Amino acid sequence: MSNYLVAMEAAWLVRDVEDIDDAIGVAVSEAGKRLNETDKQYVEVEVGATPCPACGEPFDSAFIAASTALVGLLLEIEIFNADSEEHASRIAKSEVGGALRDVPLEVIEIVETEADEDE
Repeated sequence: MSNYLVAMEAAWLVRDVEDIDDAIGVAVSEAGKRLNETDKQYVEVEVGATPCPACGEPFDSAFIAASTALVGLLLEIEIFNADSEEHASRIAKSEVGGALRDVPLEVIEIVETEADEDE
């Protein structure tokens, strides 16, 4: 069995905002609050990055239209004792998806991490 760091992208909708920074702050705060309420405070939440189609440089994944923002969040969770990357992916989606109901999630990266020396 192995340990994995699973990174997921979430699409978060924020209504009644005028500014990208406000939308990002609200999205990260709301996601963190919902995760904390379900004892999932070990999930790391931050704004995602999208590469610029012209130059390739990353920028914050947020877009505002009609005072409504779509913010791409990056969620990372450490999964312990999974049988495979597929198993770690299913566990991560179940853990985070249970707390963030009705929020689209997509696994974007899975990295095997070092096991503790005691194991």
